[in-house]
Amino acid sequence: MDIDFEEEKLKSLQISSLSEEEEDEGGAPDNDEEDADSDEIDDEEDQIPMTLGFAEKPKNPWSSHRQYFPSKAGGSPAWLDPINLPSGSSILCDFCSEPLQFLLQVYAPLPEESTFHRTLFVFMCSSMSCLLRDQHEQWKRSPEVQSRSIKVFRCQLPRANPFYSSEAPAEDGSQQPLTAGAMLCDWCRAWKGDKICSSCRRVRYCSGKHQAAHWRSASSSHKVLCQQLEASGKESELAVSNSLWPEYEITCEDESDFDEAMSNDNGTGNALVSRSRTEGSDGNLMKYFKASDENSSWASFQERISSAPEQVLRYSSSSQAKPLWPVFSGRPSKPDIPRCNHCGGTRAFEFQVLPQILYFFHVKDAEDSLDWATIAVYTCEASCEGGASYKEEFAWVQLSSQSISHQ
Repeated sequence: MDIDFEEEKLKSLQISSLSEEEEDEGGAPDNDEEDADSDEIDDEEDQIPMTLGFAEKPKNPWSSHRQYFPSKAGGSPAWLDPINLPSGSSILCDFCSEPLQFLLQVYAPLPEESTFHRTLFVFMCSSMSCLLRDQHEQWKRSPEVQSRSIKVFRCQLPRANPFYSSEAPAEDGSQQPLTAGAMLCDWCRAWKGDKICSSCRRVRYCSGKHQAAHWRSASSSHKVLCQQLEASGKESELAVSNSLWPEYEITCEDESDFDEAMSNDNGTGNALVSRSRTEGSDGNLMKYFKASDENSSWASFQERISSAPEQVLRYSSSSQAKPLWPVFSGRPSKPDIPRCNHCGGTRAFEFQVLPQILYFFHVKDAEDSLDWATIAVYTCEASCEGGASYKEEFAWVQLSSQSISHQ
């Protein structure tokens, strides 16, 4: 891989409510001191370059393949290390024990040789009830075993590695990886398919849960296909779950480009909060928002994203970067972010996932549908080496507070 390709990738990277019951149980601690500290550095955070990610339909069928080191959302993951995948309980929701669903991945190389290739993978349970339990669980500081429904995995490789050429891939779809990857589950195409149908011995699964789901599926039931495969001896047909989220490329733009465009445009476009309403002579809206911390936080969030309302991701490689919080309550303090469980080092914010991605996934707007205010991902500041190929990082979930008014 030549230097021009690496510079291109680095350039693209600077991309590319709590319920009353939970609060009664001691869900969110009082973070007034930490919130005050964060308010003092808000102006500094505005100066930190942020990269915005946008979901777009893939331009080429091959662009999401792992040898092209994609940033992508939905569909199936393009594993960086295609062999030594996460396994065991790490691939399951800790509440319902269902295999986690692929949300997105971000290709985020760093300057060091050991992180020449580096990708972060986010998986989550599609059940809102599990996400509610997850949001409550994250407030438990340093538990022996923390239960989560959102899990983040970091994988990194040096330039010289057994899986990919050290030269830049040909941008014509002809590039192939050096080695084949592990056999994946025929149902989710995400996790290692280390279990085989005992009847036809053709179809692979990551778990009994997905074998049962494939057997029950109305559109591609293995109950019928199994006997046909057993009799014919042919290879299995691809039987991907129709519950997977649709696949998108994540393209990237510098946030500053949108800020400049907005400053030269008096129109508001698709802004969720109109500038004319927030900057009007009477300032009625901002006066209303300032009536409470929650409303003020919501107004600031909407104002910040109004220059590019379709953004689904906010990324920064700066250790000083902070998430853009839509909700005043439910923000973590430093002790709430656990240290790296591999090297013991501190974790820093790297990117956040906005709920706009759910629009692209066609998630229904119903009471029990999956939803969040933001998901902030914290990773080992040292991006430590050694140990497992996929190291688990930490995601902080902030849910929408019922006290926020959207009027």
